[in-house]
Amino acid sequence: MGFLNVAIDSKVATVTINNPPVNVLTGEVLKELEATMDQLKGNKDVKVIVLTGTGPVFIAGADIKAMTQINSPADGKKAAGEGQRIFLKIERMEKPVIAAINGVCLGGGMELAMACHIRMCSDRAKLAQPEISLGIIPGFGGTQRMSRYVGRGKATEWILTGDNIAPNDAKAAGLVNHVIPEGELLKQVQGLAKKIAMKPASAIAQALKAINNGLEQPTIEAAMGVEMEAFGKVCESPDMKEGIKAFIEKRQPQFTDQ
Repeated sequence: MGFLNVAIDSKVATVTINNPPVNVLTGEVLKELEATMDQLKGNKDVKVIVLTGTGPVFIAGADIKAMTQINSPADGKKAAGEGQRIFLKIERMEKPVIAAINGVCLGGGMELAMACHIRMCSDRAKLAQPEISLGIIPGFGGTQRMSRYVGRGKATEWILTGDNIAPNDAKAAGLVNHVIPEGELLKQVQGLAKKIAMKPASAIAQALKAINNGLEQPTIEAAMGVEMEAFGKVCESPDMKEGIKAFIEKRQPQFTDQ
């Protein structure tokens, strides 16, 4: 039995992690997550991906039992490196991935959510990077992504205390985009996903590339160069011509994703 359920509707793929009781990110779940993302990346019927969890849990964290097998720095680096590689792959997807954080989202779950392009959480969600209480630190990119989203000071406080982060505090800090009443979360996330899916695929891909690659550049000039390249790419697409034409003719564009 697989650990992920995939449903596709209106160019939106909803991927639900189903590893009861708390959707722990075991090695098997991570492998299946990578394989699923690879499949969706090549699926022309999918333009946006929503990632969520079953029941009251998004993801309770990485596999703590597996950590008992880590006996050396080399073992630790190998385990962290595998998670980092998969999460970077998600972050660098040319299709937007939206995390619908439906409940408990701790440790590796928080790190996976931060690797997604947009995060929306339930008003009952429980967010934290509690690794410090186990004598470890986030290893799947948590120290790096959290500090980029919320700034060094706030990230340092949350990572060093391991404290729960209230949904509204997460929103105020920029860690999540929206806080949604619990029963409406998936519907609202899918609504946003469908809105994005109506935009042309080439522009979506190049915008993501410009944002992500630009943030990795050492200077603003280099980052602007990344944007210039991406802008040039969209200028060769038929959808760019259709978008401009429709604007001038005061009508809705008919994008074809060519």
